[in-house]
Amino acid sequence: MPDSVSGTWLAFDHGDRRIGVAVGEALTGGGRALITLSARAGQPDWEEVGRLLAEWRPQGVVVGLPLHADGSDSESTRAARKFAQRLHGRYGLRVELVDERLSSHEAAARLSERRGRPTRRPGALDSEAARIILETWFSQQGCA
Repeated sequence: MPDSVSGTWLAFDHGDRRIGVAVGEALTGGGRALITLSARAGQPDWEEVGRLLAEWRPQGVVVGLPLHADGSDSESTRAARKFAQRLHGRYGLRVELVDERLSSHEAAARLSERRGRPTRRPGALDSEAARIILETWFSQQGCA
């Protein structure tokens, strides 16, 4: 595992109305869905984000980038980048970005498999997508 990747990390699946959050440990390379924050025009309650960061004390955060299938940016990609910049600016944390294409589809499949039916709670999908984003990034870093 690279020296620069250790400890606890949070991941965010940024959306216009909801932001999924997951937590994980670099040592194991695994994560778990944590919570889904409400957002207005892509902006969370920053005090709530601050409380999460104070509680988990992460080494850094990972934000998913919703790229088009061809890898190009979209409006959502630009909004996620802006969110990542605000996280860094407000809290001074290391912020990493990871391609999150198809993470929501994978999250829906995982939740459906676990529960035996499609999930009806949109928030569960967002936090599970954040988990997939985090685990993808850990894998790219060579964690566990």
